[in-house]
Amino acid sequence: MRCHEVDYTIVGDDMQMVQVELDPNETVIAEAGAMNYLEQDIDFEARMGDGSQADQGLMGKLFSAGKRVLTGESLFMTHFTNRGVQKRHVAFAAPYPGKIIPLNLANLGGEILCQKDSFLCAAYGTKLDVAFQRRLGTGFFGGEGFILQRLQGDGMAFVHASGTIIERQLNNETLRVDTGCLVAFEPGVNYGIERAGNLKSMFFGGEGLFLATLSGTGRVWLQSLPFSRLADRIIAHAPRTGGSDKGEGSVLGGLGRMLDGH
Repeated sequence: MRCHEVDYTIVGDDMQMVQVELDPNETVIAEAGAMNYLEQDIDFEARMGDGSQADQGLMGKLFSAGKRVLTGESLFMTHFTNRGVQKRHVAFAAPYPGKIIPLNLANLGGEILCQKDSFLCAAYGTKLDVAFQRRLGTGFFGGEGFILQRLQGDGMAFVHASGTIIERQLNNETLRVDTGCLVAFEPGVNYGIERAGNLKSMFFGGEGLFLATLSGTGRVWLQSLPFSRLADRIIAHAPRTGGSDKGEGSVLGGLGRMLDGH
């Protein structure tokens, strides 16, 4: 199935949204809750599945939706269709600060692998599936979990990541990265896990116990600030329950925590 040919504009800098232009009868699919606004004549409907296989049947849709649940995504996807006679726009935004990466799957060999919660929206006809990692070590110790998302098709797809985005081209070489910093990579790149140095470096180096190894030929997209790292810092500096600090660097704040038992 050929994907719909949608045009788009990415708006903003650190809190971006993507505006998708739909011709009459064109459709874009998106994660539930990602929509920012939509113009008149655009209808939306929550459906089980991405719609890439029209003859999939009920059991096929249930199986496909069940695999999406494994990646932590919603059971349903939302389909936005322009029912009018003029071009209309619908916009989508990421759930946290970062960048939106436009991916033309036709220029990427028709397939891309990405972290399990990065998909935002795509042209109708794009197939969303899960990619199980072959190595158990990769699954248990890779920061993206045992399951990655696979996007297949020949149209536009959009993924989001946190912080600054870096695109690297590998040419029969190996790149080692923090497991949480990996966003997406082409199928020609092999993904594995290796130990982060010796035991002292693993436990006291502050870089985690394992690193992701990316080897082969193809493009790799990295993010500078994984949302999980940002969330950990926020939780670590959040005020304790039952009290409030007057400032992060306040001496009285630290004394107050000791005096009130925290």
